Amino acid sequence: MSEPLVLGIETSCDETGIGIVRGRTLLSNTIASSMDEHARYGGVVPEVAARAHLEEMQPAIDRALAEAQVRLEDLDAVAVTSGPGLAGALMVGIGAAKGLAVSLGKPLYAVNHLVGHIAADILTPDSVPLEYPTIALLVSGGHTSLLHVRDLTTDVELLGETVDDAAGEAFDKVARILGLPYPGGPEIDRAAVGGDPAAIRFPRGLSRASDLEKHRYDFSFSGLKTAVARWIEREQAAGNPIPVADVAASFREAVVDVLVTKALAACVDRGVPRLLLGGGVIANRRLREVALARAAEAGVTVRIPPLSLCTDNGAMIAGLAAELIASGRQPSTLAFGADSTLPVTEIQVAERDAVAAGTGVGG
Repeated sequence: MSEPLVLGIETSCDETGIGIVRGRTLLSNTIASSMDEHARYGGVVPEVAARAHLEEMQPAIDRALAEAQVRLEDLDAVAVTSGPGLAGALMVGIGAAKGLAVSLGKPLYAVNHLVGHIAADILTPDSVPLEYPTIALLVSGGHTSLLHVRDLTTDVELLGETVDDAAGEAFDKVARILGLPYPGGPEIDRAAVGGDPAAIRFPRGLSRASDLEKHRYDFSFSGLKTAVARWIEREQAAGNPIPVADVAASFREAVVDVLVTKALAACVDRGVPRLLLGGGVIANRRLREVALARAAEAGVTVRIPPLSLCTDNGAMIAGLAAELIASGRQPSTLAFGADSTLPVTEIQVAERDAVAAGTGVGG
């Protein structure tokens, strides 16, 4: 089946994402966010997220079907995020996907959330097909990962990841220190307007020569967050006003510098002149600017999916499943659950035995 009609469900964090694709054609990308509910707590509360997924699941599915102008009976397969993510939130999506697949008699594909972010690129209309291998930098609220993608459906290698706070978490925490609302990413971006990114030299985590021997592609932003807090404390103790724009711009520059430097180092080390950016933090204007400028100097081509497909969404999950189907992969069994630490090398989980399954989607 070359262009399967797939409905994807994504509930790894605070967005209830339902997407419908036909092969590589995006038909619907419906997202219901519970961000406003989490804002009062200054971060995502797992129990609140899970309850919001329960409340939004059916309405979101109905909206996606209406937008795509298809019926449940028309689907060729159902796909869902198995991990990584918040366990309780993942369980809601998995339960819904299993129920749909069983009731409709449709194949079910349980896939990796992070690899889904790479698959978002293939849903971009009129784009040049993604070339392999490529280096992928995924930056979101809960994940900062650097990947070597040799093939979307069979070969994704983890080069490095965050050892403490992800970039998105650091943005949220520094925003809180500066008295800015949640979520921190867009607030830091706004606060940095007019600020001097070179005003304060904040540390670049895991970038010293001694760190690079063991953590060449890993990220650490906890120390940066602490450095910002200590700098502000010293200035306040001295009775100095806090230059919020300069602090925000300098903090953002430190994060961007580390992300881009390590991503381009991977491109050079692996001899891969291609870099794919994904995840919600890619919406940060400065990150995109610096990545594009420095990649051009290094002779590296940068791909960035539409921002609507960079945040968590069900379309990328459906797109990844459609690629798995097109490549001949068997559906997943029902013997899988939520895996909050699912490694990126597991692109699909609980794949059915090919001999016992027959022909999979067409069987």
